Amino acid sequence: MFKDICKNCKNKLCAGTVNIFSNLSKNDLMKIVFKTGHQTYNKGDTLFYEGEKANKLFVINEGKVKLFKYTKDGKEQILHILSSGDFFGELNLFKEGEYSFNAKALEPVKLCTLTKEAMKEIVMEKPEIALKILEEIGERLTKLETLAQNLATNDVDVRIASLILELKEKHGKETSEGIVISLPLTRQDMSNYTGVARETISRKLKKFEEEQIIKLVGNKKLILINEEKLLEYV
Repeated sequence: MFKDICKNCKNKLCAGTVNIFSNLSKNDLMKIVFKTGHQTYNKGDTLFYEGEKANKLFVINEGKVKLFKYTKDGKEQILHILSSGDFFGELNLFKEGEYSFNAKALEPVKLCTLTKEAMKEIVMEKPEIALKILEEIGERLTKLETLAQNLATNDVDVRIASLILELKEKHGKETSEGIVISLPLTRQDMSNYTGVARETISRKLKKFEEEQIIKLVGNKKLILINEEKLLEYV
């Protein structure tokens, strides 16, 4: 039975990978799995646009998604980069509303979805989930405050150093060489995240490499060699 309902999740209880459901029993997780839908997207596909009706919670089973808005001058401002085990769309689950941002797949993505009605049923049965959702919202607001603070500074080194440290927390892996970070962002995405020109991003990354703070491995990976020195910038 389990294999029949969750083939999209490689026969894993995808809900169990999400922080808000992580402490539930297998039986409770199974109840949630029965309520989920499944969607797949290719790299570059838009999941939804700002202003569309918000009526689902999205759980990332595989892949990476960026959440972003457009500034008044039409530039893309990235808000969050999310990956496997993350969720989004929670802010409008308990009231009528519209998405306040756009969502796009950075690579092939598999999602599990829960409708507003399904989430209400789950929260009514397990109210502790609502508290975990609030905790997650608080953490994301803190990250947005940090992003706003970084964007307010004219110090480009600070912006890029902060971005590397954020990517390290989410995508870094300890190795004998240092902390290897598989970059989910292109140089243009980094530009959109930090508000720094793409050419400046490349130049500053090279500067950090010359200072032996990082080592660049192509465009998709960097190794953080000296975290303490990077923290000095921040």
